[in-house]
Amino acid sequence: MHILCTYYSNYNNKHPAGGYKKIFETVEELNEPLPATVTGRIPSFIKGSLLRLGPGLFEVGSEPFYHLFDGQALMHKFDFSNGQVTYFRKFVKTDAYVRAMTEKRVVITEFGTCAYPDPCKNIFSRFFTYFKGVEVTDNCLVNVYPIGEDFYAVTETNFITKVNVETLETLKKVRQRLTVNGSSAHRERRHGLQHRKLHGEGSLRLVKWQQTLPDKSDPIEKSKVVVQFPSAERFKPSYVHSFGMTENYFVFVETPVKIHLLKFLSAWSIRGSNYMDCFESDEEKGTWIHIARKHPGEYIDYKFRTAAMGLFHHINCYEDSGFIVVDLCAWKGFEFVYNYLWLANLRANWDEVKRNAMIAPQPEVRRYVLPLDPYREEQGKNLVCLPYTTATATMRADGTIWLEPEVLFSGPRQAFEFPQINYKMNNGKNYTYAYALGLNHFIPDRICKLNVKTKETWVWQEPDSYPSEPLFVQNPDGVDEDDGVLMTIVVSPGAQRPTFCLILNAKDLSEIARAEVDIMSPVTFHGMYKP
Repeated sequence: MHILCTYYSNYNNKHPAGGYKKIFETVEELNEPLPATVTGRIPSFIKGSLLRLGPGLFEVGSEPFYHLFDGQALMHKFDFSNGQVTYFRKFVKTDAYVRAMTEKRVVITEFGTCAYPDPCKNIFSRFFTYFKGVEVTDNCLVNVYPIGEDFYAVTETNFITKVNVETLETLKKVRQRLTVNGSSAHRERRHGLQHRKLHGEGSLRLVKWQQTLPDKSDPIEKSKVVVQFPSAERFKPSYVHSFGMTENYFVFVETPVKIHLLKFLSAWSIRGSNYMDCFESDEEKGTWIHIARKHPGEYIDYKFRTAAMGLFHHINCYEDSGFIVVDLCAWKGFEFVYNYLWLANLRANWDEVKRNAMIAPQPEVRRYVLPLDPYREEQGKNLVCLPYTTATATMRADGTIWLEPEVLFSGPRQAFEFPQINYKMNNGKNYTYAYALGLNHFIPDRICKLNVKTKETWVWQEPDSYPSEPLFVQNPDGVDEDDGVLMTIVVSPGAQRPTFCLILNAKDLSEIARAEVDIMSPVTFHGMYKP
């Protein structure tokens, strides 16, 4: 089922039966792959694995996890070979998971769940457990990607986990040597190099590593800091989930959502806090957008500023005629969206889910345009002269360049999130199409396509079906930007085979094939297609 429509139409915007609650429930891992029932025809160029990560364990014994980003990491895999498909999944055996399963309780504090000392210990042992400080979680439930010839499950702390993507076995816990307090869960890649943003004291560092090294040495060990971005407040860096990159520039958006490092490093070990307690936000701080040259790595001290917003995912950035065009998935205002992703909210009845979303920040796809020569016009004049956008940039008397965005898509409580593009063809370049997971009052219930030039939208949706981030796979014989397929894992709790990998034609979101298995699956966040 698919339709070309205005995205915010009333096309099945309701879920009164509450089937979405099932995607936030614990499941078991598998001992061996399950054969899938295939409907349609798998494209001949799909001959690899779809890898996904997300939470799979939402409680330990009698102790629940409270936030969406607390559940223990579960890796999923659909394998494709000669038209045959299998499904497999395993928990990532992190320290957080192994110790929790061994002690049958939450042992390491997660994003929104605090770990307390073992109640079986005496009062003196418990006191010293608090006093020695917090253990940083290695629960890598957010993303999976290659570094060199190896694959790693990652989250937003300074630990990543090496995994075998054939067997889904956990291999090794790795501490990133150039990070201090945390890192982004996303990377940007280009020409055999990968970049990831790391949190340091009072700044954000952008680190690069080569995909392959001549001497087969570890790329992580030889990673280098490319550039360091300043933070408006030394001990309160901005929360960063992703960043932008063009052919010649890096783009970093500093939102008003801040990580209070002093709370993070000290206070919570005494009063039993969690990561969520260490965030604060202030509307008056607004949003700063920073840029840096890639070659050499050099911060450019232009003071781009705009209204307060939240940001998790960049769509794409590119250069055009002396400007950097930045497309991103924004959330209006200064409040932290994660405040609305407590599991109690997401598992509520539909009317309550809607009420929570009504007071939350509202989503919007925005285009900002940053002039690379902001001093060529007098104050008060719009510096943007690209003919295809209404975005503006204006120099102010205090030396800041105020940015107003063009809105590419906006629908009431309908988010275009977890965006994807044809990275092989258009990463860091002028482009036309973006694909995304549609969040309906925070519930994932559709796959979307957006023409960023005309603002046309396409939607795939089925009743009581909850998809995940769509991954674009280019047709090797294709010519057009959207010659390819989208791959997503969909959960349909009421179906005979409730989990399936859906393959859509990227041109019109029509269904090409699906591979169904008779097992329930929980929500997933990010992943990759491995050819």
